[in-house]
Amino acid sequence: MAVKRLIKFTLVFTLAVILMGAYTRLSDAGLGCPDWPGCYGHLAVPSASHELAKVEQHFPDMTIEPEKAWLEMIHRYIAGTLGLMVLAILILCLKQPQAPKKLPSFIAVLIIFQAALGMWTVTMKLMPIVVMAHLIGGFSLFALLLLLYLRVKPLRIPGGDSHARKLMPLALVCLGVLIIQIVLGGWTSSNYAALACTTLPICEGNWVDNLRFADAFSPFQGEHPSFEFGVLDYPTRMTIHVTHRVWAVVTAVMLIWLTMKLRHSHSNTMRNSGYLLLLLVIVQVGLGISNVVMNLPLGIAVSHNAGAAFLLLNLVFINYALWRKA
Repeated sequence: MAVKRLIKFTLVFTLAVILMGAYTRLSDAGLGCPDWPGCYGHLAVPSASHELAKVEQHFPDMTIEPEKAWLEMIHRYIAGTLGLMVLAILILCLKQPQAPKKLPSFIAVLIIFQAALGMWTVTMKLMPIVVMAHLIGGFSLFALLLLLYLRVKPLRIPGGDSHARKLMPLALVCLGVLIIQIVLGGWTSSNYAALACTTLPICEGNWVDNLRFADAFSPFQGEHPSFEFGVLDYPTRMTIHVTHRVWAVVTAVMLIWLTMKLRHSHSNTMRNSGYLLLLLVIVQVGLGISNVVMNLPLGIAVSHNAGAAFLLLNLVFINYALWRKA
């Protein structure tokens, strides 16, 4: 089935877009091109002498950093390609009588909104609430594409699994807990708070007395020429980081609890999903600790984003299997 193959490929491509977005953000290249959708008024990063002269005329206060500009443009190119792939999926689903219609339509609307968030990320100079929404939109797209793939690919758990069905509420709660953690991770990254605490297990110094939850989680941070490198003071960033770290413990405990329950399932599919979930949790915790100990190396930080995406996909699959098929 052509649509099934296209959705599978689009899933892989979506992961590439998420990781490229993380790499661009963590490389401080989010404003590598100060305009949108082009770069300094061009479809590619300007390099010819006449192009640079035009840039100097229209962007007199800007200096082109080619490496950052190309990172940003490559991200836009592949994100644009992803948009065309989603459009192709929608057209194929609308043409096939038995294919889902509502879900691919919603995905198409979502990716249009994602494009708007990408534009606002640049025009609003990396405003944290916009950057975080853009990140969450990418994760949502990834999860919804998996749901669409599962809808068009027959999934059966032979004989059902009455034991696994009892885990439906727990699995749904675990999914909610993970989503909150992903949102906190996006808020930590968009506010440049990833290195606000550099010791384990929580934070250095008298961190308890410096907690500022109202400031830390206010979506409005005033007017600034740019939000690049963050505008919040240290106690506020520390509060964001501590919250993300504490909720990571809650998330890990909940997900491990679910894996222990899935071990007793009568279905190989559910047991294997539980073992994979446990492996992903261990890897993700290890990556999070490595980010702190090694001062946020780029490769590990991007891998941490990938780990969150795979955890989300696994939990979406588990919930789909439990609620619809078990």
